[in-house]
Amino acid sequence: MHNKSVAELSRELESGQVSSVELTQQFLDRIKREDGKYNSFITVTEEQALADAQAADAQRAAGNVTPWTGIPFAHKDIFCTNGVRTTCGSKMLENFVPPYDATVTANFRQAGAVCLGKTNMDEFAMGSSTESSYFGATTNPWGLGQGEKRVPGGSSGGSAAAVAARLVPAATATDTGGSIRQPAALCGVTGLKPTYGRVSRYGMIAFASSLDQGGTMARTAEDNALMLNVMAGFDPKDSTSLDREVPDYTVTLNEPLKGLKIGLPKEYFSDQLSPAMEQQVRNAVREYEKLGATVKEVSLPNAKLAIAAYYVIAPAEASANLSRFDGVRYGYRCEDPKDLMDLYTRTRAEGFGTEVKRRILVGTYALSAGYFDAYYLKAQKVRRLIQQDFINAFEEVDVLMSPTTPSPAFIQGEKTSDPVTMYLEDVFTIAINLAGIPAMSVPAGFVDGLPVGLQIIGDYFSEARLLNAAHQFQQVTDWHQREPQ
Repeated sequence: MHNKSVAELSRELESGQVSSVELTQQFLDRIKREDGKYNSFITVTEEQALADAQAADAQRAAGNVTPWTGIPFAHKDIFCTNGVRTTCGSKMLENFVPPYDATVTANFRQAGAVCLGKTNMDEFAMGSSTESSYFGATTNPWGLGQGEKRVPGGSSGGSAAAVAARLVPAATATDTGGSIRQPAALCGVTGLKPTYGRVSRYGMIAFASSLDQGGTMARTAEDNALMLNVMAGFDPKDSTSLDREVPDYTVTLNEPLKGLKIGLPKEYFSDQLSPAMEQQVRNAVREYEKLGATVKEVSLPNAKLAIAAYYVIAPAEASANLSRFDGVRYGYRCEDPKDLMDLYTRTRAEGFGTEVKRRILVGTYALSAGYFDAYYLKAQKVRRLIQQDFINAFEEVDVLMSPTTPSPAFIQGEKTSDPVTMYLEDVFTIAINLAGIPAMSVPAGFVDGLPVGLQIIGDYFSEARLLNAAHQFQQVTDWHQREPQ
């Protein structure tokens, strides 16, 4: 069962060949047996999962079903779950148990899905390797067969590793600068970052509020569509949620791609990309040409400024968002503070990890008097230029395609001592978040036995088109079905 997709498992449950309790127990047993190698979970909710599976079987018997009734999955440990520890990968929230559900959590609960637990992540979603987690690094299932411990990407590395290792058929994730697409690419799974505002951020612990977006991670584009059907929609509890009709994303999956216009941004096929990676991506684009698509080169002239702008805007917003963790209301508190200032300083010094402190310092500096205009305001102006580049490109083409990452998964510890090198891992993904448009990563081959991701980028609210393009590609290739040894 662990090799079946969400769509296939849904059909198995519908036919009565397996019950949700049996299916849930199989995945729980697999997590117990295998996750010691990966550390992809922070919390496993075995008792609650089996109770939910029993309830799902009762719902099914009563005829009250959705495609998700009784399907096991996992949440990234950034989504609040009522009564279940939600840590955000940090010592600061090591023992935090929310008294409410995030909207995404509530939507899956209402759909009858069975949550098996919470997946590991970079602390407060700040990282590209899931090495900054207080609960230890996650290991990419790919590479272990070669005797190497490689990163799964980040910050949603736990979700990507769990899906790749077949510990769950699907998992929720979030993307601030590439945190769905980059780990999806490095772990050989399919991940989608929707349009900003498409999925509610209520109950999703904030990193950078104007960039954060909840999304999906599974092995197939069809499963991502099934997930987005549950997650997308207007939420009055989230002021950035967009009140726009949500289509059924599975309806257009099988539409032919004849006439699809694909743009290849020349800035994304640069010296930063290894020749072997470029070859795999261009091979994937040729498959689209066989399916009837046309290809042309386009330009995103301000793409080179994306990383610089992002690493002013994101830390600035993080600095503001993380000011709430002061040891007074909830979360970690230092022992025996001498006074209020000692409580603040020691709580934050002891509760936050190195990367989080680094970004708070950078962000606070960028927002300080005398520097706001020079850094934060300038970065927001650059952000508008980047957004306009994409608007111009989509006047010529339907989708853009590029590599998701400049190289395959790197060895653990290789880049932790050089933050800038780590930041460059997101060179092809960050501009998409600054513009707020949707994009996804699809498995598209291997380099040195490690997965390569093809990034498909769309105009605002074009998730259905992206999923259609990814699904059609997966009908003629089998990269998404490869399993790490």
